[in-house]
Formats: sequence, C-alpha cells, structure tokens
Amino acid sequence: MSETGFAGLGAATGAGVEAGAAQALRPHAEQAFAHELTALAAADDRPRPARWQLSPWAVATYLLGGSLPDGTVITPKYVGPRRIVEVAVTTLATDRALLLLGVPGTAKTWVSEHLAAAVSGDSTLLVQGTAGTPEEAIRYGWNYAQLLAHGPSRAALVPSPVMRAMAEGMTARVEELTRIPADVQDTLITILSEKTLPIPELGQETQAVRGFNLIATANDRDRGVNELSSALRRRFNTVVLPLPATAEEEVDIVARRVDQLGRSLDLPAVPDGMAEIRRVVTVFRELRDGVTDDGRTKLKSPSGTLSTAEAISVVTGGLALAAHFGDGVLRAGDMAAGILGAVVRDPAADRLVWQEYLETVVRERDGWKDFYRACREVSA
Repeated sequence: MSETGFAGLGAATGAGVEAGAAQALRPHAEQAFAHELTALAAADDRPRPARWQLSPWAVATYLLGGSLPDGTVITPKYVGPRRIVEVAVTTLATDRALLLLGVPGTAKTWVSEHLAAAVSGDSTLLVQGTAGTPEEAIRYGWNYAQLLAHGPSRAALVPSPVMRAMAEGMTARVEELTRIPADVQDTLITILSEKTLPIPELGQETQAVRGFNLIATANDRDRGVNELSSALRRRFNTVVLPLPATAEEEVDIVARRVDQLGRSLDLPAVPDGMAEIRRVVTVFRELRDGVTDDGRTKLKSPSGTLSTAEAISVVTGGLALAAHFGDGVLRAGDMAAGILGAVVRDPAADRLVWQEYLETVVRERDGWKDFYRACREVSA
C-alpha cells in the first residue's frame, strides 16, 4: 500500500475503489470498510509498529467495534472474547507468526482478512492451501518465456504473495495450512525463523523488512491430514477461535452477517426473519452439543459441524427463497430444506439422527408446529 495509507484509500474510494467494490459480489475488507479504516487512522494517536496503518489498539477496535470521538461507529467484525483479538493483534506486532485454529465455521478466514486489512491496508496477499498447493505458491515461480529467452534473472522471477509481503513489510495470509502437503508447509520454516527467502538459482535472497508477518488458518477437523511439524508449529503463536458461547451471541453473529450478505443480494431485511434465525441457531446448537437447551433430553449428534457459518448459509438461502418464491418474509418453509441439507450429510446415519430429533424435540416444542410440518415435508 502507498504511504498515503487509509487517508489515500478513503480519497480514492470516491473515484474508483468504492465504485469497484460496489460492483463486486464480495469486496475485500479494505474496500468494504474503507470509511471505518480511514476514520480510525485519523483518530488514532497511539504508537504504530513499523509499516502498520493503525496502532494495535485501533486494529482491535476495528475488529471488535466501538465509537470514535467524531461519532463514527465501527461495526464489530468479530463477536467473541476481547482477549482473543488482543492476543492475535499483539502477536502480529512481534516476530512470531499467527495461527488461527478452530473448528470449521468459527470465522478464522474472516478474522485473518480483517486483521490484514487493518494492519497493512491490503488483505489480498493470500495463499489458498489445498492438497495441490505447490512450493512455488509460498516461495516464488518463474515466467518461463523470460526464463527461456534470458535465463534466470530477477525479471523472470514471479514472487509469491509471501515473498511480496516480505519485501514490502506487509501481512501475508495462508489459508487452510494443514491442507498443504507437509513438505510444502516446511517451506515456511526458514521464512518464519530466519526472516529470509533464499533464491539459490540467482545466488540471492529476499530479506523480510520490518512490518512483515504471516497469518495462517487451520481447522481442528483436519488434524492428521497434513499435521504441522513441531518445527513449524513452534514458529507460530496459536490462537484458538471458539464457537459462540451463548445462543444470543450466535444469533447476533448470524443476523449481522446475513444482513450484510442480504444487502449485497437485494434480499429482505434480517429483522423480518429473526424468529427463524433463532430457530436455526437453536437446532444447530442442540444437535452440536448433543443436548436440548433445557438440559433434559440427550441427543445424538450428526456427522457435520453445524457451524455458525453453515447457519449463515442456511438463513441466506431461506431469505432468497422468501424473496423470489414467497412474500419476502422468512418462514419455516423457507428454512426447512437448507437445515435438512446441513444436518443430513451422511444419508444413512444422519437421517436417523434428524428424524429422532424432529419427533422427540421439535414435535413437542411449543410454537414450533409450523417448523415441524415444514421439516417433515422436506424430509419425506
């Protein structure tokens, strides 16, 4: 990012960035929340680490929300324990990398994106981890036309997002680290310990400048897929993102995120469907925990994670049904198919779990008759 920082970004949004972001289905964090970042930068009078666009206090405020002296309201990007965010931000201000760990759907990617946007003003230096991620995605590749024409040279080298972040003092992101093959993962060891990336073909190296750090994400369900070596794990400070502690907290998260998605898709407002959102969250939490809210009935849990992210997807799909094939008001019938798809991942085992839950819990619950009928209809 240029030296103009968020002030420059804020000025640019009026001409181009904001217009482009308005057309994008999912704008980058630094585009979608440019006005908040600019306001925070203007109000931020606390010390900033080298090349950080905001102070650690302002970064935490950006993620957790708050109000500025000029009246600007900073919307929460993460709803959860404040200490988790403070530890994550503080880690990035040291020489240790940050590993965000948790079950699927605990907002690891969301948090990493917003951390990078607030710290560096750019969340796009991203490596997406898959079983096929090559070493070049973390180190560097080559422009083969240049390589064949002129031989190995800096002009022929194609830097990875991590290499660019090192050279520019930015924050790089590696998503789904444990999905990357172990030998490729270990490419990060020298980068994180020595803060240098050797280029043996040229007899050179790229040294990280101040401001460089790396955020990786991994989920608990991937343990044993490509487990991190002890040498690599030592290079990270691990922060575990938990599932929402209470039902009301989870309802708030789902409602906020669905409202954001709904506005981008021209769907009905979330308040029209708060009752259905609470029901989805209740179903997910009970099946996830293996017990009803009142603690009286033990339940079998399905094979899926039933995460907050999945609840957001179910509600968004229901809103789309209500908007395009209903009267615009979210109802039980709009939610039933999405819930069935989220719960029943294993057609044999999960269907039995779902049927038992419907008959022993949902059927007997006051005010849930419409939900029971809708779920029975799609489950038949």
